[in-house]
Amino acid sequence: MKKPIPQANDFTTVITSDKKLFDLSLGELFRYRDLVFLFVKRDFVSKYKQTILGPLWAVIQPLLTTVVFTVIFGNLAKLTTSDSAVASAAVPSFLFYMAGTILWTYFSSVVSATSGTFIANSHIMGKVYFPRLAVPVSTAASNLISFGIQLVMFIVIYAVCAITGSAEFSLSPYILLVPLVIIQLMLLSMSFGIIISSLTTKYRDLAMLVGFGLQLWQYATPVAYGLTLIPDRWMTLYLLNPVTPAILTFRYAFFGVGYFSLTYYLLSWGMTLVLLAISIMLFNRIEKNFMDTV
Repeated sequence: MKKPIPQANDFTTVITSDKKLFDLSLGELFRYRDLVFLFVKRDFVSKYKQTILGPLWAVIQPLLTTVVFTVIFGNLAKLTTSDSAVASAAVPSFLFYMAGTILWTYFSSVVSATSGTFIANSHIMGKVYFPRLAVPVSTAASNLISFGIQLVMFIVIYAVCAITGSAEFSLSPYILLVPLVIIQLMLLSMSFGIIISSLTTKYRDLAMLVGFGLQLWQYATPVAYGLTLIPDRWMTLYLLNPVTPAILTFRYAFFGVGYFSLTYYLLSWGMTLVLLAISIMLFNRIEKNFMDTV
């Protein structure tokens, strides 16, 4: 009796996702932590690869941006750098702009990089199994290294201004909220990036709008101007921008002057968690069959 000839399908293993719609898979991410570290190293190294100055660009870029903001928005346009009517001249404009710049740079960098998660890594995801969430997590972590360098630079300049007495400000007890601000921006940027990445698997045109959208968003955030520039009738809507309370809290923590609202900050955190939940559900749904559309 002849044995049946094995068919190609007999040697084919089909990998399917059995995840629930809302599943963070933190345990699986921890098991693949070595891979996450490799992705972090890959992203950070490739970002400055074949550049003469290397990671020094993490310092140079925000410095140049801060100088441009100081000259154009501060000296030429004369835009206010006050977040409160009682703090008109307490904070040097250079420090004011730098505080907003480093936070916005981190946020926009993570959104921009994460928004291409599926398309940019389809060649890997189609061949090897690993928790797909490792990619956006590693992207946020690698950019966090650059942010850490920029934060150290900001603290050094801050300390010089404080020691020389060239500015009148002091740390506030809200400095303890700074780690929470950083965590919030990391989660918020990941959430927006994952949502965009999930949608671009079907609607590629969205990828072309990310840069433009982030540019408009920056103008709607107090990065290059103070909060007092916003009319009272628009203030509530303006503070509903989840990035705005984060930047205002960061500046208030370091300068001891400005604007801080616990209500709007908690609301900002609530919006961040809601967006995170939506992004995870959308990510898990698209992950199951995104290779058919990429």
